[in-house]
Amino acid sequence: MSLPLALAAAALLAAEPSPLPPGHPVIPPGTQASPTAAMPAGHPAPGTASATPAGALPPGHPTLGASGMAPAAPTGPLPVGHPAVAEPGRAPPSADELLKQLDSTQGLREREKTFEIASSLGRLYYLNGRHTDAITYLQQAEGRAQPVRDVFLAARKKLGKAPVPTAEAANCGFTPGMALEAMATVAQERVTKGDTAGAAACARAALTPVLDVEVMRGNSLYLTGNAAGALAVYTRVLELEPGQEEALFARSSVLFETQGEDLSALKKAAEGFDTLVNTRPNSPRAPMAKQLSQTARDTVKAGGRQKYLETRAADRRIRLSQAVAAMPARGNPAEADGPRALTPEMVEAVQNTEHTPEMDQGLAKLVEEGEEHLAHGRYQEALANYTRVVPFQPQNGRAKAGMAWALVGLGRPMATRIWGVAVQADAAAVEALGDTLKSKGDAKGAKALWEKLAQDAPEYSGKAGLQAKLAQ
Repeated sequence: MSLPLALAAAALLAAEPSPLPPGHPVIPPGTQASPTAAMPAGHPAPGTASATPAGALPPGHPTLGASGMAPAAPTGPLPVGHPAVAEPGRAPPSADELLKQLDSTQGLREREKTFEIASSLGRLYYLNGRHTDAITYLQQAEGRAQPVRDVFLAARKKLGKAPVPTAEAANCGFTPGMALEAMATVAQERVTKGDTAGAAACARAALTPVLDVEVMRGNSLYLTGNAAGALAVYTRVLELEPGQEEALFARSSVLFETQGEDLSALKKAAEGFDTLVNTRPNSPRAPMAKQLSQTARDTVKAGGRQKYLETRAADRRIRLSQAVAAMPARGNPAEADGPRALTPEMVEAVQNTEHTPEMDQGLAKLVEEGEEHLAHGRYQEALANYTRVVPFQPQNGRAKAGMAWALVGLGRPMATRIWGVAVQADAAAVEALGDTLKSKGDAKGAKALWEKLAQDAPEYSGKAGLQAKLAQ
């Protein structure tokens, strides 16, 4: 595939529809359809006077022969440099086929290109997930647009707070499909004439397709792991158009995701999300931008991402423990103040809760407070503490012992079952709870606990030590 043909094919990738209707079968090479078969019923046959109405052919068109058909195409060689003619009836190349042809084209990357060609190549690679290649061509397109960008920025600076007029108001004379270079020339002519407002208007209109190119390059940089480069490109877009929706959302999102401990960056992210919500309230991105703005502000308030996550985890634990404590027990209403029954959803939530050093410290403090309540006969308060610990630390013998003794002290019907579980699982922890109660001044409570343990655990391996304590 020749280089000029490769460039042209890329530029026209999505611009030239097939002449055949959707789903029409491909016409095999060399097949000639019958003119009469293709005509609607009642259509005059070719070659008749009514078949070729007067004035139907454009001026200078060769006359049709007696048969009503155009002269046969010449069979001689094509002019030097003429692109190869596609095989008749062959469908346009697919994106994969075109990419293969472009990849095999020597010198394609290095060859100087117009903005339109470079941006078409970049867009082709971008839309097909070839982001490293896309970056190369999109950057080349941006380079072609740099002069008109400079014109716009300089003119806007001179205007100060005065608004930039539209291209129509400035009578730039741009037409659809006009090349960037031609539009840049118009803007530069306005500069030469001293028409600052006109220069800014024409340059800004010329830069409209450039914004899309820069956003695509920013996205490609981010997707290839270059978040800092992506942020720089999004900032370039917003320098030209502060309200550009995609760049606003993308820059704020990358700042929020990658700068979680930088409070100033998080504030900037929140401001970007707010700008999008305020300027484009009906945008599909607006609800998400509003939510992310609040999260960014909460993260700033917490002091950074890590502290925010720790606070969120602590809040979840508190809410879950409150939900556990508020649930009525299943079965006997008399056990309503005992350990609460967990739904499968609550069990899953507990199991999925991340254990952090801060969480473990908080649970240990609850156990200590529970033991203080037990030593002073505050069994209900002690039970409330233990029911917040056991769901997260079901193997904590100290917590299970405390919960069991709190239920015994309250005289609850389920006390016997929970006490039996605690003794069977870790009788030593139950004995140690007696030591704790005694150390906190509850010698009577400690002796009662040891007596019950000795009675209910005759096979306890530490029975000798337990008897010694009871003899004191």
